[in-house]
Order: sequence, then C-alpha cells, then structure tokens
Amino acid sequence: MVGSIITGMTGENELIAAMTGDSADSLSPAQQEALRRGVAKIVALAAQSGVDTDQMIGLLQEGLSVVELLEYLTARSGAMA
Repeated sequence: MVGSIITGMTGENELIAAMTGDSADSLSPAQQEALRRGVAKIVALAAQSGVDTDQMIGLLQEGLSVVELLEYLTARSGAMA
C-alpha cells in the first residue's frame, strides 16, 4: 500500500496517493524512495508558497496535473518572495 512508502508522514502519503492513484504499490523500492524524495520536495515548495497538502490534494483531485501543480506552486512561490 502507498502508506508503506512513507511511514509517519500522512500528508505526504495522501499526496502520493493523489498523484499516483495508488499505483505506487507496483514500484520497486528504489522507485518508491525516488517518489518519496520527489514528494518531499513538492511539499517543501508548497510550504514556501503557503499551500498545504490538503490544498494540493484537492487541486489534483479537481484535475490539475502534477506538472500544472508544480507550475502553480512555482508561480505562488515567486509571488510570495
């Protein structure tokens, strides 16, 4: 299960599930670790942008792609600087 990828980081687990549709279960351990690191970086960028994980999950569930989410966070981050 996706929850096994990141122990103790519920928000990140939920974000991974929203990004992958729970397909992370079929990833190798190395791929799971790369995904975990990538999501941690997205969460850090979001925090700098004033966006929490629940908001990101909502945006993804509404149909925003991961690329569009990154563009949105980058634009917000620049606007907050």
